[in-house]
Amino acid sequence: MTHGTDAGSNDPAARGGEPLGVHMAAELASQPETWARAAALDAEQSLLPRRGARIAVVGCGTSWFIAQSYAWLREAGGHGETDAFAASEAFVDRGYDAVVALTRSGTTTEVLQLVEGLRGRVRTVGVIGDADSPLVGLVDDAITLPFADERSVVQTRFATTALALFRASLGEDLDGAVGDAGRAIAEELDPALTDAEQFTFLGRGWSVGLAHEAALKMREASQSWTESYPAMEYRHGPISIAAPGRVTWHFGDAPEGLADEVATAGARFEAGRLDPMAELVRAQRVALERARARGLDPDSPRNLTRSVILEG
Repeated sequence: MTHGTDAGSNDPAARGGEPLGVHMAAELASQPETWARAAALDAEQSLLPRRGARIAVVGCGTSWFIAQSYAWLREAGGHGETDAFAASEAFVDRGYDAVVALTRSGTTTEVLQLVEGLRGRVRTVGVIGDADSPLVGLVDDAITLPFADERSVVQTRFATTALALFRASLGEDLDGAVGDAGRAIAEELDPALTDAEQFTFLGRGWSVGLAHEAALKMREASQSWTESYPAMEYRHGPISIAAPGRVTWHFGDAPEGLADEVATAGARFEAGRLDPMAELVRAQRVALERARARGLDPDSPRNLTRSVILEG
């Protein structure tokens, strides 16, 4: 199997000589570069809420899951109380010092409505892929990442690049994560992953949001049956679906004994050995290959558009 932007170039499902998901393939392969670039954006990172500020982070879909990871890292690192909300369900009238809105398109209806309602009352910071989007003019401070924007409907690099920016702003050195991402892109994919019947993604702490995102990616790209949970909740019912031909994939260090329990149930336990963000890259690659095997195009998936814009 070839890798990177040429992955799947001989896929029989290719249309007109071009492989399915060509944009997703190129974008996910660019992540080591975009993460390193985001980690070096000192001026942009300085626009994020200061240490000690009490903040909320909002987004929709993928951005909501990345918000969860950022919120955990920020609060656990002693930088201040941090909540994460789906924009449509956000409680933002709680005396926050700032609200961070994360969105690739900058056109998502729920995010625009929330930010507009906060104007003049609470400082807002937008982390946005499209520098020409309407959200840029609504927030108090806009951090734009056009180099991480995407043509594929299924998100890969924008979400992880935003999280790289957040992690660097909290003082993390991302060299290890960037190296792991390169390994995740270069490795040969195990057919047992691309052919599995079902996936359950698990995480602990900041990797719970990434587990949710991995499951979403698999559903969006390949219409696969996927679930996701905090690792310690998995034993409280969801482990009942573990069976031969199915995969339980843990991002980061797993709870003691969990791998053995999954093996006893007959399922495959995939122990995330890379930085959890790089494990997400591995999951993205599996999602892409599963889509191609089913003749699906993750650049233009069923029932989905680049941005959810509601009428009325």
